[in-house]
Amino acid sequence: MAESKQRFSAEANKVYTYADAATLLENIEDLAKMVDHHLSHQVPRLSELDDYYLGNNKTILEGQRRKEEHMSDHRSTHNHARYVSQFIVGYLTGNPITVTHDKDAVQQVLTDINDLNDADALNSELTLDCSVYGRAYELIFRSQADKNRFTLLSPLETFVIYDDTVERLPIAGVRHRIQTHEGDEVQIVELYTENKIFTYHVEGESKDYKLKSEKEHYFGDVPINEYQNNRFRQGDFENVLNLIDLYDAAQSDSANYMTDLNDAMLKIVGNVELDIEEAKAMKDANMILVTPSLDSEGRAGSADADYIYKQYDVAGSEAYKTRIENDIHKFTNTPNLNDEKAGQSSNSPISGEAMKYKLFGLEQVRSIKERFFKRSMMYRYRLVNSISAKAREIDDNTLNDIVIKFTPNLPKSTTETVEMFNSLGGELSEVTKLSLLPFIDDPQEELKRIEEERSKQRPSSNFMEN
Repeated sequence: MAESKQRFSAEANKVYTYADAATLLENIEDLAKMVDHHLSHQVPRLSELDDYYLGNNKTILEGQRRKEEHMSDHRSTHNHARYVSQFIVGYLTGNPITVTHDKDAVQQVLTDINDLNDADALNSELTLDCSVYGRAYELIFRSQADKNRFTLLSPLETFVIYDDTVERLPIAGVRHRIQTHEGDEVQIVELYTENKIFTYHVEGESKDYKLKSEKEHYFGDVPINEYQNNRFRQGDFENVLNLIDLYDAAQSDSANYMTDLNDAMLKIVGNVELDIEEAKAMKDANMILVTPSLDSEGRAGSADADYIYKQYDVAGSEAYKTRIENDIHKFTNTPNLNDEKAGQSSNSPISGEAMKYKLFGLEQVRSIKERFFKRSMMYRYRLVNSISAKAREIDDNTLNDIVIKFTPNLPKSTTETVEMFNSLGGELSEVTKLSLLPFIDDPQEELKRIEEERSKQRPSSNFMEN
């Protein structure tokens, strides 16, 4: 049977399911199996995706040496993974996600909650984790100051367990980590159910789960919230990892060739009085003096010296690398902004309309990403509503009717828009004109300042009377 070339197995992205939390608590060894499975099968995939995002392509950096010992062996990595994720995250959350309600009082509650938790930054981080790992996690909790908080959790330390029905409802959330306890490193596993938090310490080689604490949380549901990038929980650059490897290898080979060209083999043709050590010394000095020997009649013979090096197809190599790079952008639905055909206009290197065409592929998957993200955000605010209602801070179901809106972060060609508006004979108020300027935060305040300056420049009434 041929060896599989698949990078990640199905076990690397498995969704954990179980009958219910009560049964899981009665069979804690099943929880231990899930944690071990997560560490042995899922964390390696997540760690590899993390390495690619950080530019540590270990396929190139730690791969076997490709050339002989005396030849160059440069290992060049190019962070296409970061480019893909940062572009998509900027496109989706460069303009903050808005959460609104039609009632002013409820809107104020939402604003206070989001400001307290710096929700715009958190949403961006959750989107980034979804882009890199294919999933993201947050913990909703009640702080010691009795405030509703939510914070980011690492996918390398977190997973959610769902029931085995067709609804796939969450029955528990798990957070595991290594922590120093009383001078020793201990594995800590926290199990969050719909009403309690169980903390276990895993002790000894047998990995016995010892219950250390049990406390209630009053959210009425599992407070660990999972965000999915798509149905398959696949990261945005995960499907082009092999292409990234090919590009890095091609660039590394180019660097090796340029280095080896400087170390080309010296060829001397003719009968010369020159030994190996003299030739090495001359080569190191970047010069060579060839003195041909004399024949029997006292005449000097002929001699010639040059270098032997591998012929390099520059055009073919560059076309190969360009094709790979274009495929990376094609299959991740991200534009290559360094492309000379990126869409130039007379006013800017890349106009808004041109960018829309280049983002057509990403637009096709944007609705999927947003739908999954909105679903998890609604779960977040439902939990916040639940515990806030128990604390008599708001009524039940107050946050059920919130509206979550994404605004894609597209470049705007204001010049084109204004020219079209003027061609139609339109007019703009001074406030609208000022609002179009990115460095004017408050158009009304700016108008007041302009009027004040004009007033100071006008002649006084007394002067006019005189």
